[in-house]
Amino acid sequence: MKILYLEDDLTLSQSITEFLEDSGFEVICAYDGKEALELIYKNIFDIFLLDVSVPYIDGFTLLEELREVSILTPAIFITSRNTLSDLSSGYNSGADDYIKKPFELKELLLRINALLKREYNSQTKTISIKNDVEFDMLSGTLIVGDEKIALHQKEILLLKLFLKNKNQILSFDDIYQNVWQSNQMHSYLSLRTYIKTLRKYLGKSRILSIRNVGYKLV
Repeated sequence: MKILYLEDDLTLSQSITEFLEDSGFEVICAYDGKEALELIYKNIFDIFLLDVSVPYIDGFTLLEELREVSILTPAIFITSRNTLSDLSSGYNSGADDYIKKPFELKELLLRINALLKREYNSQTKTISIKNDVEFDMLSGTLIVGDEKIALHQKEILLLKLFLKNKNQILSFDDIYQNVWQSNQMHSYLSLRTYIKTLRKYLGKSRILSIRNVGYKLV
């Protein structure tokens, strides 16, 4: 398993890298956001470990940019920024986990292994939506009969949100918070367009409009 580790503290970077390599991982280090971005576009990683307060491109912004271009590699933020606002920013930018400094190395290893196990399981599972429609949670591909449909990134996020909350009403605020990044302006008209696209393949009766509240997948 190959890890991209972004950390500008050289001593900490060396310590964690040695520990992870001793645990069987291949670790490639970056010391600023630009370097991390270049490495990510040149390599395929199984997981990202990202500090937040690093030069050039901070960790939150870096992950937001990666998610926008459909790089869905699991990511863990490792940071001393531990306010509720920081935690919210981390998850809103697309993180899968968030660990606060200082921490035990064994705790980091447990979180990495748990995340990779979850990701591995998702690779082997395609969700059946109805008889001729399936959704690949890893690639974000909608499979209709023998045809593979490439969805818009926000349509992918929206469909994942529906599938995780089947038969539950999702308010407009729920959708905006989970589909749009914190620094993006959400749009009701855009949301309606994404809903229209999903209904085209899933069927109009599967995604219900709850007037003045939101939507529900049934």
